[in-house]
Amino acid sequence: MTIVYDDHPDPEPEDLHRWTERGFTVAEARGWIDNGFLLSSAERWRGSGVYTPGDAYAWRTAGLTPYTVQPLLRAGMTPRDAVQWHELGYSHTEAAERHLAGERPRPRCWWRTLLGHRPRKSDTLTGEQSATMRALLRSGVPVATGRAYLDAGWRDAATAVRWARTGLDPAQAAVCHSIGFTPSEASTLAEAGHDGFELLRQWWDAGIPRTEVPAWVVAGFTPDDARHAREAGTTAEHAAVLRALSGPSAPKPPEERK
Repeated sequence: MTIVYDDHPDPEPEDLHRWTERGFTVAEARGWIDNGFLLSSAERWRGSGVYTPGDAYAWRTAGLTPYTVQPLLRAGMTPRDAVQWHELGYSHTEAAERHLAGERPRPRCWWRTLLGHRPRKSDTLTGEQSATMRALLRSGVPVATGRAYLDAGWRDAATAVRWARTGLDPAQAAVCHSIGFTPSEASTLAEAGHDGFELLRQWWDAGIPRTEVPAWVVAGFTPDDARHAREAGTTAEHAAVLRALSGPSAPKPPEERK
């Protein structure tokens, strides 16, 4: 029984001699026919670099056509890769570009909305983004990391370079930057086991103004310590002095404090 999935709703049966006349062996022809391909379609797939009916069937199931599959083939992707990227919301072109840059499929960052960054509207970089990307690459930042920072909304080249060179995930970097930490402070906090989102939650819950948080944290205060100190008359300016004297040192995570 032959199942045909090609573009024609009711295609006429194609004799094997038509296939052999076009360079297919009988076995190859039967393979393509059994997978639902017409001769013209099989030729298009082979012309695009997909030479077996099983591979063509897998690519077609993944939503590709002979006209769209080549960028993914050049990137060394498999149909499974294409499905994973597509399910995470990436176009085939963007998926191929990211795969070629060494990235792994991952969800788009939901926190960009929380931090006020708008999603990219196209796969083409703007002039500003291109300039930032060039600056990141010149500073030694890997391609995948640079793209991740661009997607996270980092546009100013100098700022993006300072933060990307810390090695921090762009989400963590964005949170720490929005709170007011310096790149070196944020890096030290991460090394000490602090999570930027958790810091944000803890200090907001304690009622400490966001602009004061870095001074209190770097000076070694917990949210409760800072709240009690403020109630006793200690100001953020005092904490800032301690911050300057302390340098980029970081307190231990709350669970490790005695």
